[in-house]
Amino acid sequence: QVQLVESGGGLVQTGDSLRLSCLASGLTFSVYVMAWFRQTPGKEREFVATISRSGGYTYYADSVKGRFTISRDNAKNTVFLQMSSLKPEDTAVYYCAAKLSSSRSDAYTRDSDYNTWGQGTQVTVSS
Repeated sequence: QVQLVESGGGLVQTGDSLRLSCLASGLTFSVYVMAWFRQTPGKEREFVATISRSGGYTYYADSVKGRFTISRDNAKNTVFLQMSSLKPEDTAVYYCAAKLSSSRSDAYTRDSDYNTWGQGTQVTVSS
């Protein structure tokens, strides 16, 4: 079955860097738009970043622009989120999401666009 498994979360200090990975299985990875979202208790899930099928198009939430970088390796069925200059407000559970797409350049920012989700990985940034 289709499965997304996130890894790489942990406890870091303000200003540190962290790289999240999401390994996909059970799907043809190269035809899926991929994204990262995050959620804190009591709040709605928040868009972080998305990347098109080819990797040629990326889009970021304003809150992470310039600090986070999304990338993908279609040969390894993996999408990454490189996070730098981390802040306490980046603390959240980070989720990987996938959406089947017929376009090589499309990307999506709404969580309702995605129908496949990972279980999440906790990122905690201490001040």
